[in-house]
This record gives sequence, C-alpha cells and structure tokens, in this order.
Amino acid sequence: MTYSGAVKVGGPADVHELTDLMISKVAVGPMDNNAYLLRCRATDAQLLIDAAAEPRTLLNLVGDGGLASVVTTHQHGDHWQALEEVVGATGARTFAGRYDAAGIPVSTDVLVEDGDTIRFGRIELTARHLTGHTPGSIALVYDDPHGHPHVFTGDCLFPGGVGNTHQDPAAFTSLLDDVETKLFGRLPDETWVYPGHGKDTTLGAERPHLSEWRSRGW
Repeated sequence: MTYSGAVKVGGPADVHELTDLMISKVAVGPMDNNAYLLRCRATDAQLLIDAAAEPRTLLNLVGDGGLASVVTTHQHGDHWQALEEVVGATGARTFAGRYDAAGIPVSTDVLVEDGDTIRFGRIELTARHLTGHTPGSIALVYDDPHGHPHVFTGDCLFPGGVGNTHQDPAAFTSLLDDVETKLFGRLPDETWVYPGHGKDTTLGAERPHLSEWRSRGW
C-alpha cells in the first residue's frame, strides 16, 4: 500500500516501507500527537520517537519484538505522557536533547547533542539540535542509503511553517535560523518530513516559503 502519512486518533498506523527501515506512524490523543515506531528490517530492533500518549496503543504497535530505545523530541508534556509506562513495560533506553532533559519527568539515559548518532540494529539517526520551540528540541535525520533522507522534526517544522515560539521574536529567529541551516541547508528537496502533529511534507514543498515565514514572523 502507498504511504500517505494521514493518520487520526483511534485509527490504524500508516506504514512507510523503506529498503532497510519500516516507519509506522500513529496518532494518539488527546492532543493529536504523532508517534513513530522505527524498525530495522535486518535485525527487527525497534526505536520509538515520542511516547506521547495512549501507552496501550504504543505498546500494541511495538508488539512482541521489544523496544531498544525511546527518543523524546522535546520537553513539552504532550510528547511524553506515555513515556513512563512504555519504558516500564519494555526496558527501553531513553534519549532526549541535553537542554530539554530536565523538563522530562522520566530519567533520560542518554543526553543528546547536535550531531550525535543514535543507533538501533543497523540503522543510524543523526540528531540536530534546534533551539526556539524549546531550548533543547532535537530533530532526527535518517539518511537512507537507498534513497532520499527522512527527518523527524518534533514540533520544530510543519507543513506551512516552523513550530510555535509564543510570539517571542528572538526564539522565532533562533528556530528558523536553525531549521534553515541544519535542515534546509544540509538536506535535499526530496527529504521527507515527519512532524510531531498532523500531516507530513517534504523540504522541497516548504523551501520556497522560507522568506515568507521570516517576513511574517511565525
């Protein structure tokens, strides 16, 4: 089946099948968050991005294959409501950006810096520290050796703009600067973007609007 990235709370996961990696996207309530389960096709090792809510839904998605790691993209509470229960049930290691970990009430096993590599099975993700939505938000880049890159952006990049910076001009400038430099500046237009809420996009679809976003200030 063709992956669309369109999911809804209470509905099934949508699965993006890559050569080496399976990406299952599911929406959980009450804030309509996206959670992403990544599975290495060579080893069946699994990593979860944002144990946002509905621990039963997430654990059912994990299944009997075990869970190596959970990465929390940032400290906002709607992205870690299920973290304690998921980690308790699976024993997964926890990862979060160094500057957001203190705001996550589940112990972080690995503090992530910009450029760090997170490995599970034979898959490698590169972390990019993006400041503005929160002090320590991280995006995760999978550079598919068989195709284009894929990036999981948390609440830092969506279709139509960067994440909420609460009308703080300095935070907005910081976030847009980081997104432009570390994502748009390093990755091609074909890069698939998986945000923390809502539909997916590509860098190519958003790139023509960067100056517009900067001009409008959000």
